[in-house]
Amino acid sequence: IVDITNFILHDLGQPLHAFDADKISGGKIIVGKLPKGTPFVTLDGKERKLSGEELMICDPTGGMCIAGIFGGNHSGVSDQTTSIFLESAYFSPDVIRKGSQFHGLKTDASFRFERGTDPNMPVYALKRAVALLQEIAGGKVASEIIDLYPDPVQDFVIAVNYGHINRLIGKKIAPSEVKSILESLDINVENETNDGFTAIVKPYRVDVTREADIIEEILRIYGFHQVELSENLKTDYLAEHPVKDLNKLQYRMTEMLAGQGYFEMITNSLTKPVYAEKSGFVDSAVNVEIFNKLSEDLGVMRQTLLFNGLEVLAHNINRRQTDLKCFEFGTVYQKTAEGYKEGRRLAIFHSGNRSSESWIEPEKPFGFSDLYATVERILERLNIEVGQVSMNESAPFSYGLTLKLGEKVLGTVGLVDEKILKLAEVRQDVWFVELDWDLLTKKASGLKKFQEISKFPEVRRDLSLVIDKAVTYDQVKSVAEKAGGKLVRKIGVFDVYQGDKIDSGKKAYALSFHLQDQENTLTDKVIEKTMSKLIQAFQEQVGAIIRS
Repeated sequence: IVDITNFILHDLGQPLHAFDADKISGGKIIVGKLPKGTPFVTLDGKERKLSGEELMICDPTGGMCIAGIFGGNHSGVSDQTTSIFLESAYFSPDVIRKGSQFHGLKTDASFRFERGTDPNMPVYALKRAVALLQEIAGGKVASEIIDLYPDPVQDFVIAVNYGHINRLIGKKIAPSEVKSILESLDINVENETNDGFTAIVKPYRVDVTREADIIEEILRIYGFHQVELSENLKTDYLAEHPVKDLNKLQYRMTEMLAGQGYFEMITNSLTKPVYAEKSGFVDSAVNVEIFNKLSEDLGVMRQTLLFNGLEVLAHNINRRQTDLKCFEFGTVYQKTAEGYKEGRRLAIFHSGNRSSESWIEPEKPFGFSDLYATVERILERLNIEVGQVSMNESAPFSYGLTLKLGEKVLGTVGLVDEKILKLAEVRQDVWFVELDWDLLTKKASGLKKFQEISKFPEVRRDLSLVIDKAVTYDQVKSVAEKAGGKLVRKIGVFDVYQGDKIDSGKKAYALSFHLQDQENTLTDKVIEKTMSKLIQAFQEQVGAIIRS
């Protein structure tokens, strides 16, 4: 009996299942789902817990078979079987696929059902099996066929255009030959016109549901070898904006940083909860906690690359490697009201001296300018204008800045606070920058724009401003750009003073302004007028006092 059902499976592609009729309680078959967690013993003798989503063939007492996948141990055919109930069905491919995946069962039946069988085959396959049972096993038919098919699966109706056939294949094929090929594949051609026709596809052809599928079938039978290649290959479509290769961008940035003497770090995404609790700038309320944590020390996902990097620095410093330039690309994680959020970051660390002790020059420790120069090189490499980045004198460091690209926070840069260094047991100063790599790659442009060098000379003028300490350089720069207009090509700070020669709560900036006109040579009158506008704007907008 089992051999006959297997033969039908391979002959017609229709799985069948035979039940021992004497083991069906009440002589009743129920097809449905059982509650999640219900135990069920399959033919291989293993007890499995149901997911609640499988389709089950049951009797009034419980499950007998996981439909379309595997039979039950209790209801199967044995040497003592004298009466059978034969089942032939069409099951939804996605239900069978999910059940097969959940239980890890790959059977001949599930293989066919999850790829789509012929919905019109079950009755024919059942009759074929009954005929073989009568011929070979001496069976006798004990009932009529019971066929439940409330919503018959309809044929696929597909509109096909001859112009599309010839364009996609690359060769004009006569309509008569197209019709002959399709009819040989059991695809009916109706509503023929000079432009096209309607293809009627039987539902067992689950791979032929679109016009492109019909054209593929035509070409498959017609033969790829019969389509001649032209001397000039061409395409109908060219992408104007190729998709950014994020891995390639990261690799190029890695190359640049390594070329400047940096060493790359790769650290664990897990970190210590104590860092968020004691650092004062990481919110422990949005930590992503690990449910099955291996240890309390690695109980949360990191929100910043800072602490893992400090641990690497401490490891090296403890082994007398004190002059360090390191970087890391990594992912950070947060818990939000909508769910979990993650993002890519680029972290850079400076610690120790930028130049080692030698007879040529003395030791020189790393400073803010060294770190920010690297930030500017990163922006230039990604073709992002450095002038687009604004700086605010606030960051979770003993001295540092928050960087913004437009209205969005790009990152933070500064000198790490001593209490944070103590958490990671680092015993020397560390300069640190963390940049939003997702934002950088989004703003990166592959096209670098150049303009012709001006034929007219550049003029430099200097100003010394005394301003409140609360006024940031970014505010001063913004005022200068608006007041100076297109003539101000570049603004620089060449000295900053805070001391007893000016009032407390004040600071002095020495600024350089580079003026240039792209179309004319600047006259003294135009230069003086521009500088007067700058002085007036500084006095009115940031309360500056101009020092002579």
